[in-house]
Amino acid sequence: MLVYFRKLAEIVSQLPRSRRAQHFVLAVLLGFLSAAVIGAIKHDLIKSVLFESPVLICVVLIIGGLVLLFVDKIGLSPRYHYATDFSLQMALKVGFFQCLAMIPGTSRSGSTIVGPLLLGADKRSAAEFSFFLAMPTMVGAFALDLYKSRNDLSADQGVMIAIGFAAAFVAALCVVRTLLAFVSRRGYGIFGWWRHQGIPS
Repeated sequence: MLVYFRKLAEIVSQLPRSRRAQHFVLAVLLGFLSAAVIGAIKHDLIKSVLFESPVLICVVLIIGGLVLLFVDKIGLSPRYHYATDFSLQMALKVGFFQCLAMIPGTSRSGSTIVGPLLLGADKRSAAEFSFFLAMPTMVGAFALDLYKSRNDLSADQGVMIAIGFAAAFVAALCVVRTLLAFVSRRGYGIFGWWRHQGIPS
């Protein structure tokens, strides 16, 4: 976890003078904004329609698992080995891949890893960009959901949700280094099989 705190701190400290740091932050923001705009516009549809369909969720779980297995097996030739080198155009496209996670059953991290892989990233840089993209995305989604539900939540419930969000975020930070090391060596196939195991019989 400290590795990524240091990396994040390094990017922030270099932001005023480093074009590479500025480029990376802009890339993450582009990836975030493309999903944020669509998410804000379609929030009610997602919550009231898509989340009410168990069949849709099961189908998407199956499709998502098959996609992970497929991408893990095909012989991709990566051009990007560092997340900081992703082009702005590529980051924007990854943001659109992230929009797929608005469909229940679709993994946000899965969609933002598969996207870069198909666009020319190697496994580690794809997972790393997904991690950094998660920061504004999780905060934004949490804030929007909390705002939309403000009339239905008591103060105590709001506090509990905030604690849950913070705990999930810290847990993600704690496991990210191990996850990146794992996927660099083993790929994503195991996660494809795991998604299928989660489907009720």
